[in-house]
Amino acid sequence: MLLLTEGQVSDYKGSATMLPAPVLIADRGYDADWFRQALRARGTRPCIPGRAGRSRQVRHGKKLYRSRHKIEIMFGRLKDWRRVAIRYDRCAHTFMSAIALAATVIFWLQR
Repeated sequence: MLLLTEGQVSDYKGSATMLPAPVLIADRGYDADWFRQALRARGTRPCIPGRAGRSRQVRHGKKLYRSRHKIEIMFGRLKDWRRVAIRYDRCAHTFMSAIALAATVIFWLQR
């Protein structure tokens, strides 16, 4: 699921608007106890590795976390499209349309 928020909005705040999912895979930037508790309260299992300076280590699915590279590759390919990378479109629905078009072309070219 792609979540689109304004540039100055914190990702933590934006993630509160996400639809419930069975698992959330995120990087170390989302490592916060309150965020993990909020996810669990919604019925979502967090797969977030702990930060290096964390006093109490947290468990996460290492095998599942390794699959996160597929999402990173997809965003890297989308950013090859200048319109998407620079976000020429001001309206969210126009920007999402540009992302959908780019994703369709990328998928078609990989066949």
